[in-house]
Amino acid sequence: MNTATGRILVAGVGNIFLGDDGFGVEAARRLSAEDLPAGVEVLDAGVRGVDLAYRLLDGYDTFVLVDATARGGVPGTLYVLDAGECGAVENPDAVLDGHRMTPDAVLALLGTLCAGTGGTPPRRIMVVGCEPAGVDEGMGLSPAVEAAVPAAVGLVLGLVGAQEGDGRPGGDDGVTCERDHESDYERSPSPW
Repeated sequence: MNTATGRILVAGVGNIFLGDDGFGVEAARRLSAEDLPAGVEVLDAGVRGVDLAYRLLDGYDTFVLVDATARGGVPGTLYVLDAGECGAVENPDAVLDGHRMTPDAVLALLGTLCAGTGGTPPRRIMVVGCEPAGVDEGMGLSPAVEAAVPAAVGLVLGLVGAQEGDGRPGGDDGVTCERDHESDYERSPSPW
């Protein structure tokens, strides 16, 4: 059982020097300025995936990862994925690179660390992702991704608020929520 019930970590990850890959970092920066519920911590994890995985051993009940997430959609499309239900924690193909760890790699490392230390992973692991327009070298987000940041902040605020209730954003049918920043939620089968 998790000893710190109710603690939530929201981590924005990405590389600000690779265009839209900096989405999670920008979202975390803006979330830090919000009035957050008690027990919610926001972290700009940048490219420090190994540090993030170790930090997750500190007894968080819920982990919300915010990152650029290429799934083939229109740039700026937001996705909310329940990584714990989808099995992303146990991806054997995740590459461990201390400076460019993907969300799958962070979650796979977390699973390995828990197994090796007897630690407990967060009960809920959610990903708020944004479809990037490009992750080429250069600073600054594309217009579509920049426009999606406020909606992503709103999604995260809704998720951390929902954790106080039943913890299930968007319904109880086990499907992935997808949201375009200009429209309401659309429901589609989980990719994991």
